[in-house]
Amino acid sequence: MANKGRGLGAGKKLKNRRKSLRWKERLYKTRMLGLKEKSDPLKAAPQAKAIVLEKRQVTAKQPNSALRKCVRVQLVKNGKQLTAFVPGYNAIKIINEHDEVIIEPIGGTKGRSKGDLPAIRWQVIKVNDQSLNALVRGKIEKGRR
Repeated sequence: MANKGRGLGAGKKLKNRRKSLRWKERLYKTRMLGLKEKSDPLKAAPQAKAIVLEKRQVTAKQPNSALRKCVRVQLVKNGKQLTAFVPGYNAIKIINEHDEVIIEPIGGTKGRSKGDLPAIRWQVIKVNDQSLNALVRGKIEKGRR
């Protein structure tokens, strides 16, 4: 590749060179082509409402050994199904099938799964419009639907 221009009129060439070379960066290309919005079931929304289909346990990746409590949910907005992690001690006992939950991305690096959970990128934050954290800590009781 040729050397960078350093003369008085080199600004335009440097700018065009930077513009073309940025397309080699993976994160830039993903952002510019809107690939997150196309592939994300939440359609890049911060949170989404979903209905619980079933409770399940997911085994943690090596070297950890645990059964992480998760729920299989169906999004209200587009009907897509995904698995969401349920954070908190005994929090899975609060959630029943057909409950309405709010899910959000876990927020691992670059939107990927976090920690030892394979392919799980979402977590439950509310159950029937009540905070899961408050329900687990006993601050409020679960509402009737």
